[in-house]
Amino acid sequence: MMTASTWLIKLILAHLLTDFILQPKSWVDDRYAKHFASVKLYLHGVITALMAWVMMGLQYWLPAIIILVTHTLIDGWKSYRENTVAYFLIDQLLHLLVMAGCWYFIFIKWNDVQMTWQQLDTHITAWKMIIAFVFVTAPAGILIGQFTKQWRDKITGAESLANAGKWIGIAERIIILIFVLYNQFSAIGLLVAAKGIIRFNEKDRQEIKTEYLVIGTLMSIGLAVITGLLTKL
Repeated sequence: MMTASTWLIKLILAHLLTDFILQPKSWVDDRYAKHFASVKLYLHGVITALMAWVMMGLQYWLPAIIILVTHTLIDGWKSYRENTVAYFLIDQLLHLLVMAGCWYFIFIKWNDVQMTWQQLDTHITAWKMIIAFVFVTAPAGILIGQFTKQWRDKITGAESLANAGKWIGIAERIIILIFVLYNQFSAIGLLVAAKGIIRFNEKDRQEIKTEYLVIGTLMSIGLAVITGLLTKL
């Protein structure tokens, strides 16, 4: 008998294969051009449902039908929207919610959910981890932005530089936090070295811009490391 976790993992694998590997770009373009009149939209929905059905097991025909209908509707809805990162993430989130819903109604009982929540509610390590990961995203970025504002205000084109640095910093702090939690401190050194090579090899850079990047980088790395060490206490 397939376990609940294996069932869900195989369902997600089916989604990744059909949505990103087996779907030609021409099908996506056709969907954006014709919307719900696109034959490729429905063909993609059928392939997605069939792949999910094979992965889940042939006895799970009802979830396959649900995936066929919802996947087609979600992709059709998305074809009316701009091709942006935000709508891409919303699209994928909706697909994942459908899969999670199917998984929940087939395998999970409400009593199990209550028991799991009660265990999490008293698990201090889990809450410390949640706080740590939340902090190193936007809160830490805002804190660093406040401290480096005096340098940023003096740089030409600082707005675009800050926007790019925001996402680089979030990714950097999350990776470093994971390294600290797993005691992989040498990997942090490799990450810092790689970033230094990429970010600090620009010729004829303003001195104030170099100071801004160095201070921002050191603060970002320092906050991530300190957060990780505090989380492990």
